[in-house]
Amino acid sequence: MILVPYMLSVEFRPRTYVLSMMDFCLRRIDYVCLNCFMHELLVKEAHWGGLMGHFGIAKTLEVLHEYFYWPNMKRDVQGICDKCITCRHAKSRVKAHGLYIPLPIPRKSWVDISMDFILGLPRSKKGRDSIFVVVDRFFKIAHFIACYKTDDATNIAGLFFREVIRLHGVHRSIMFDRDVKFLSYFWKVLWGKSGTKLSFSTSCHP
Repeated sequence: MILVPYMLSVEFRPRTYVLSMMDFCLRRIDYVCLNCFMHELLVKEAHWGGLMGHFGIAKTLEVLHEYFYWPNMKRDVQGICDKCITCRHAKSRVKAHGLYIPLPIPRKSWVDISMDFILGLPRSKKGRDSIFVVVDRFFKIAHFIACYKTDDATNIAGLFFREVIRLHGVHRSIMFDRDVKFLSYFWKVLWGKSGTKLSFSTSCHP
């Protein structure tokens, strides 16, 4: 059983469903009672229909609560959201662990930096398909260095010395994620010799 505002035209763009009086079996002041076959249809429209973006259980419930109510609504929404194939493929099940730790505030430019990669780009004329990004944490100035996705730690270190160290000198600390290139023995030994502190962001805490 579902309660909806009386004579309400239910619209989830671009599809529109008008609830006709033939479906109503009970009327209570400004609400009417719908047959339960509409439950699954409404949940699916609120989750992935029209302009909806495969929201989670809480957001889908919030959208539905604007117009509808029926017993065990949360259970129905959770069941359909858990079975959504798109959500299973696109959304991570990994939960954040531990506390958020703020980064120390840098006091000079190009002393504390962060770096990461932009992958999956169209190939350039020279065959490069990725960008190595190095950002100064003080001024947020960045170097964008074209590279290959297959470059290993040795190649990345060469690019870094040629494009960044040559201009700004050796840095005090470098922040990056747990990419395989940054976790390699070569990379750790290289910066250990130069006295640069390596800081790794934890999983789910960028």
